Amino acid sequence: MNVLILALIGLTLASAVPVVAGSVDRAFTAGAQAAMSTMMSRMDVEPSGDVDVDFVAMMVPHHQGAIDMAELELRYGRNPRLERIAQEIVVTQQQEIAAMRLSVGKP
Repeated sequence: MNVLILALIGLTLASAVPVVAGSVDRAFTAGAQAAMSTMMSRMDVEPSGDVDVDFVAMMVPHHQGAIDMAELELRYGRNPRLERIAQEIVVTQQQEIAAMRLSVGKP
């Protein structure tokens, strides 16, 4: 997905956020806590005996957590610089997830 598409998605999501004082902060915080909790639980993998497979099994949720948090910034944030950084995080982390999975023979 290219940065322009992500920018449009971000603008669409941002415009859907209610502008009620404090509600955006609470929604962002709840989303960030959920993303962190999900990431940490999914990174806790049972060793398979294959270091490469285990590395990918732990890193994919880590990268997905970064994507989830970047999407929260795109939805709730207001800083244009951080928006661009968040868009780049989404793109690069998706590419890295795909490359890692392919490296161990997974789709």
